Amino acid sequence: MAETPKPASLKSEASKSESPSRRSLIGWGGAGLALGAVAAGGAVAMTRVGEDVDPAGADTGAAVAFHGANQAGIATPVQDRLHFAAFDVKTDDRAEFVQMLKDWTAAARRMTGGHAVGEGAYGGLAEAPPDDTGEALGLKPSRLTLTIGFGPSFFEKFGLEDSRPEALVDLPQFPGDNFDKSRTGGDLCVQACADDPQVAVHAIRNLARIGFGKVAIRWSQLGFGKTSSTTPGAQTPRNLMGFKDGTRNIAGTETDRLKKYVWVGDGDVGKNSAWMTGGSYLVARRIRMNIETWDRTSLQEQEDVFGRDKGEGAPVSKAKEHDVPFLKAMKPDAHVRLAHPDSNGGITILRRGYSFTDGTDGLGRLDAGLFFLAYQRDVRKGFIPLQRNLSATDALNEYIQHVGSAVFAVPPGVRDKDDWWGSTLFSKEAKEAKES
Repeated sequence: MAETPKPASLKSEASKSESPSRRSLIGWGGAGLALGAVAAGGAVAMTRVGEDVDPAGADTGAAVAFHGANQAGIATPVQDRLHFAAFDVKTDDRAEFVQMLKDWTAAARRMTGGHAVGEGAYGGLAEAPPDDTGEALGLKPSRLTLTIGFGPSFFEKFGLEDSRPEALVDLPQFPGDNFDKSRTGGDLCVQACADDPQVAVHAIRNLARIGFGKVAIRWSQLGFGKTSSTTPGAQTPRNLMGFKDGTRNIAGTETDRLKKYVWVGDGDVGKNSAWMTGGSYLVARRIRMNIETWDRTSLQEQEDVFGRDKGEGAPVSKAKEHDVPFLKAMKPDAHVRLAHPDSNGGITILRRGYSFTDGTDGLGRLDAGLFFLAYQRDVRKGFIPLQRNLSATDALNEYIQHVGSAVFAVPPGVRDKDDWWGSTLFSKEAKEAKES
């Protein structure tokens, strides 16, 4: 496939700041103006190219800081919408792929800040495609975060086998798994979360456009109705079964728990995976819910299956959602009992799941369920033993089925305007090549 020539406008952020275009003086087209021309009072609020903004609160349409030691979109307060995409690498040119990662980072930096990609969606050369597709013009940043990860198959590319972390294992087949191969795996992924679905879709669309000829989308998933929270004090969202689940999720402010259970530390990495320090490991599972069967199940059985009451979300024998559960008061196969850290040797993961509906299955049943996203310090000590326990005896298994799966190594964050996604991995490789 012939590669589309890279527009000249996709140059470095540094060169743009030295020679500002006409559009930069008026707010980088509509996207920059959208930060200010919002209804109340018409006040203008703009950020410069490459400039970080303060981390946004949980209920604002503001921008989330792109730079940091860890990637945003993990411990960040969970947004309302998701567009998740897994990609396959199509190029065997290492330099070309690295340049794509740099171009992706520049675009992600701008989009998360509320700006259009490159020179924008209009006003440029009429004979050339615009740098931005334009559907996010006039919209707020909506707390957009973009998070990248590399799958096990990625390390077969470009001679990177020795850099695959030991913790990035292929997931075993669990009882009940029934995977659709078209929704499984991927060389790399991008998770776009935002409070506006169009902002999230715009982000994935533009990254796919920039990567044309070098990567191709393998599968993607839209999500709505967050099913977990990383914000202390926030009400736990409900899943499509109507229950609160994951009440004691790790909060974004719990630095000690994040360090213990989510972020990869110096002691976790082997000689070939030091590049993952400050990163995390992501497991993504598409879980189909048998909605019609569940909806005909009695309330008592539904509550027994989860181990919580449906109204308040309180554990069995307790009054409030956040009361410490008495696990022995629940049925032995209750979901909460089996998923609780006390039943799994203390295993704790950070969840960022979303509900989904994708039409029907052709038999008059909704194709709906949970798109499960879990971040952890080590998949071998997190998701795998936890899912092994749940897949064996969880009463919820009668009503759900895992139909898609993927696992990714999520590198540390982009430190500053000169850094880029994956730099720790490829800089390590370049250094070793030079030394040899």
